[in-house]
Amino acid sequence: MNPLLRVLLLATLLLGSGCASLSHAERDRAAGIASQARSQVVDCDKPDRCALDSPLRALAGDAFSQSTQAAPRHYATILDEGETTLVARLNLIRSATRSIDLQTYIFDKDDSARLVLDELLAAARRGVKVRVLIDQLSAISDLEILAALASSHQNFELRVYNPTFGKAKLNYADYAGSVLCCFRRFNQRMHNKLLVIDDAIGVVGGRNYQDDYYDWDSEYNFRDRDVVVAGPVARGMAVNFEAYWLAPRSVPAERLNDVGATLLRQGAPPMPPADYRRPDRVEQVLEEAQDPAYIQRMFVDPAFRVGPVRYVADLPRKHRNESASQPGNGQHVTEPQLDSLIAGAQTEVLLQTPYLVLSKPARKLFEALKAREKPPRVVVSTNSLAATDNPIVYALSYKYKRRNLRELGFNIYEYKPFPLDAPVDYRNLVPAPLGTAPSSERNSSLLGGSAAGSNARRGGSSGNNNRRSTSEPEAQRPQPTPGPAARRQTDGSVVERRVLRAETRPSFLGTKAVNKPLPVTRSGARMGLHAKSLVVDRRIGVIGTHNFDPRSENYNTEGAVIIEDPAFAEALAQSILRDIHPKNSWVVAPRTKPPVLSGLNYSVGKASEALPLLDFWPWRYATDYEFQPGPDCPEPLRRQDPAFHSCYVAVGDFPEVNVGPKWLLVRMLTAFGAGLVPIL
Repeated sequence: MNPLLRVLLLATLLLGSGCASLSHAERDRAAGIASQARSQVVDCDKPDRCALDSPLRALAGDAFSQSTQAAPRHYATILDEGETTLVARLNLIRSATRSIDLQTYIFDKDDSARLVLDELLAAARRGVKVRVLIDQLSAISDLEILAALASSHQNFELRVYNPTFGKAKLNYADYAGSVLCCFRRFNQRMHNKLLVIDDAIGVVGGRNYQDDYYDWDSEYNFRDRDVVVAGPVARGMAVNFEAYWLAPRSVPAERLNDVGATLLRQGAPPMPPADYRRPDRVEQVLEEAQDPAYIQRMFVDPAFRVGPVRYVADLPRKHRNESASQPGNGQHVTEPQLDSLIAGAQTEVLLQTPYLVLSKPARKLFEALKAREKPPRVVVSTNSLAATDNPIVYALSYKYKRRNLRELGFNIYEYKPFPLDAPVDYRNLVPAPLGTAPSSERNSSLLGGSAAGSNARRGGSSGNNNRRSTSEPEAQRPQPTPGPAARRQTDGSVVERRVLRAETRPSFLGTKAVNKPLPVTRSGARMGLHAKSLVVDRRIGVIGTHNFDPRSENYNTEGAVIIEDPAFAEALAQSILRDIHPKNSWVVAPRTKPPVLSGLNYSVGKASEALPLLDFWPWRYATDYEFQPGPDCPEPLRRQDPAFHSCYVAVGDFPEVNVGPKWLLVRMLTAFGAGLVPIL
């Protein structure tokens, strides 16, 4: 396109966006309005700022007292269940005595997000310094709320990372304009999720601040995972947060064009009153966050006492223009360290990622593992098409199933939309999925361990010598619904609410959710995998935000906690093994060979897969299988077992998807979407 024409078109789009840029003087005036409106009243005059006496926060004191510079000590608790993870966050916010730093990719204004906002504001009012950093693409889209937060209290600061065109809320013209002027910068997002309390205890993992991360959504919820770590590593987390806070791309909310225009137009607005969809649920988690016995049982008793912990996270300089051409300049931090862990595996790699789309370096890494004389077993837990929030990305995973199985040696398990034994309070899923599994039925796994790796609602974890203490028995789960009614197909579930979920972001097509979960064949709230975890040789455990895909490597900044401790790694492994149990996942395996022309079919399919466009061959190498237990099949088998096809039945490439011509849709995306791999 002619440069002059490009500039004129961009100017037209920006003028049509309805939000012209403010001048420097207008930004200063807006910032002044926010500053003058901020309350300076502090509700507490005690040295500890009237902080809640929390057993979870006390873990940090124990860790620091046991640590030396040469031998740091930490406590780490895996947070698997969504609602209890929200309780942990609320408890930690209430326990803060000095500072709270929160960094996230998505911050909504629904029940869970508003609850956290109100707790942060309450902490600021009692004298705690609160800083909140949100990525612009997924920031709170309500300009009045942003203006109210920016002018709420002297102890509360809100910044927005990488705001395109200096705005918080984008429209269609902005998305289209970003393609013309700054496509790479627009796609460079801060994907880190971090909560640090008093530089002493931190939470890292996949969860954002939106109901579907805490099992509170009535249609679709994420199976996710966080870890809370108490001890000296939290100081490193705080240092990393500070780098983002001071980065040029982190802009105070009141200095954004649209937020500033709101302040100039109407002054500093008050926070709108909270209008909870489920106030009973809000009241429950607030009570639990205040209950020291509950906190002790759920988060302190299951804590692992571990030694050194590493927090690895990219820095904002990853988003400088030279990062793509100079990959060795120290800007990429997370990816090389995780790759190094995988390269050092001797016996086993357990990888959990919602989006199985590998970059070229990742493929070479796993090809090198496969080429060894005794390659480690690689198990991958990922989404099925029915469970994913991003069907377009799944289509690329589908395209390369043959390569992932045969050339890389992966053992792939695809998460079901209605898992029967997920770490979730099934009472929150209204209407509930079709039956749940009793705890007595969760004792087999595919790799020789217990499938029960996570806490049940109001229960604890199995005892472990390295843990702080022995917890209470696991709570009993509801019994499954027997008989054919449990398998009855209904008109199917639909996704009605236009929620921007997870990495399902629009590009230049509009401000709504272009990509969203597909309708499925059952009614009820379903789940999709969002956890990003890694276990190497049952001795190293990783929990973080890295998706092991090209976007995480090239566009997003990421972070992760690495803990080298066999007990912690085993607990994390059991959590992943639970997710790949037949109650929760289908297994991907090669189809049985056709009686004739099997070699020709394989060769043509392989050649078609290699095409960047027009991958036309319809007969795929692999499909999804369901375990069929029986007298001759008492336990799940690996796909390499000779008896595999006797104990498993093929359920199709896209089980439980109800989207009309579903095969045609995914085949079209498979054929024409390969060029989108780097940004998907």
